[in-house]
Amino acid sequence: MKLKVKLFADGAEKAGMLEMYQNPLISGFTTNPTLMKIAGVSDYEAFAKDILTHIPDKPISFEVFSDEFDEMERQALDIASWGENVYVKIPITNTKGESSVPLVATLSENGVKVNVTAMFTVEQVQSVIPGLSKGPGSYVSVFAGRIADAGLDPLPIMREVLGLIKDYPGIELIWASPRELYNVVQVNDIGCDIITATNSILKKLPSLGKDLNQFSLETVQMFYDDASEAGYTL
Repeated sequence: MKLKVKLFADGAEKAGMLEMYQNPLISGFTTNPTLMKIAGVSDYEAFAKDILTHIPDKPISFEVFSDEFDEMERQALDIASWGENVYVKIPITNTKGESSVPLVATLSENGVKVNVTAMFTVEQVQSVIPGLSKGPGSYVSVFAGRIADAGLDPLPIMREVLGLIKDYPGIELIWASPRELYNVVQVNDIGCDIITATNSILKKLPSLGKDLNQFSLETVQMFYDDASEAGYTL
């Protein structure tokens, strides 16, 4: 299957990131504070700068973690200074529900490549487009997987967002928080720019287009081999 969509690796485990960096199918990387915490990262800046020495030439997003907009701005400017390939993730609101749209516009106008994250609605994307359109290039990350977790079909939302940004070549849509490999097929079919996925999903890419009879046989073989290895008897 020929993929037009760009594949990003989502994670903060160094070995896994470097493994994906060697994969020619991977075009970029995303991280967030939760993934860093899970990976055991204790020094945010040291981790990020170390990763950037190994991944200097593909886009990589690091997120601010303050809840106050003045401090978010300071962090964003600091993070942006770490490399030309760095995008700064700004959540669409803070934890109080206050909009980050003015901050997004300010950062974009100051030459920061922004990745607006944690977006779920068309209206949220619509609100950031004017500010992002003045910047050097940006991403809008819509959490399609979490939209599906709410029992809603994310495809109409993603299609509408693509329509909103079609006249802004500097703004790219990221399908974020995917749940399965089939999401890559969906993203590719609707013409989404990017999907960012965990290594566990990306490692399934060789299965795309696999003959289902062969897949069935491999599954039966797996069950047989595992039972034999376990030494099960009746």
